[in-house]
Amino acid sequence: MLPDLAAFARSIGFRVPSAGLACVTGFGSEAWDRLFAGPRPARLHPFQELRGPVHRAPATPGDLLFHVRAERMDVCFEWASQLLGRLGGAVKVVDEVHGFRYFDHRDLLGFVDGTENPVGDDARTAAIVGPEDPAFEGGSYVVVQKYLHDLAGWNRLSTEEQERVIGRTKFTDMELADDVKPADSHIALNTVIGDDGAERDILRANMPFGSFEQGEFGTYFIGYAADPSVTEQMLRNMFLGSPPGTHDRILDFSTAVTGTLFHAPSADFLDAPPPPPSPAGTTAVPEPQPSEQRSTATPAPAVRDGSLRIGSLQESAPR
Repeated sequence: MLPDLAAFARSIGFRVPSAGLACVTGFGSEAWDRLFAGPRPARLHPFQELRGPVHRAPATPGDLLFHVRAERMDVCFEWASQLLGRLGGAVKVVDEVHGFRYFDHRDLLGFVDGTENPVGDDARTAAIVGPEDPAFEGGSYVVVQKYLHDLAGWNRLSTEEQERVIGRTKFTDMELADDVKPADSHIALNTVIGDDGAERDILRANMPFGSFEQGEFGTYFIGYAADPSVTEQMLRNMFLGSPPGTHDRILDFSTAVTGTLFHAPSADFLDAPPPPPSPAGTTAVPEPQPSEQRSTATPAPAVRDGSLRIGSLQESAPR
């Protein structure tokens, strides 16, 4: 099945080459052990729930992630239709989120999302596993979270108050000066400095989503990283505080309802995956559970150049 993913993308892309179909496939920690024999990605583990003094980042189960992006929704739909048709009853869809581009890459809170995303070689360094884990070089670790926004509460804030929550100006998209930017702003708490004194980055591919019928509006966070501990440190800063006891002010208006960590292997891995483990080494497959609140929509697939197609993930990324 996995080697066919690229063929799906090629056949659909050939029909609509301008759509720019890009697909990433990820596997959760427990699913990896059930599906593949041999070594596993060094930093793959279940997502860890975070319980802060005010807010919580839940951990929700997930075996497979399919992140599908294109300029046209029908192309994403066709890819998902072919995929699920092949998988049949072997999988159960527990969370589906249809994201969209909102004006000039803004989120539903009205701020540009992804301004500080790394580009070029910096993006590859931030998002792609290197020679430190040679069996999985060219892959990436993906943290996904679904956030629901309290837009009524958010819109009661003045523009100046909103800017202090985010740490950037709303209309000109400029980061606030350090002497003005609050220590509990979203930008401040998402800055991670490594032991070498250098800032550590991830590649965000967030998308806004919304349903008037369901009354749900939010951001689907998708963070790609060569080392998931960078993303996890950002989340600890947000939910547990830095220093401890504080929290990211954006969480007063944005509630996390899912949280899962996946490893997205390179296209070369998907083209020739290892065999499944012997039956004696497998355990019963647990029934997947839905997210804590009713879902909306997501996409997904694989890539062709032996690594993730970073360029296609970069254009509409998040903060």
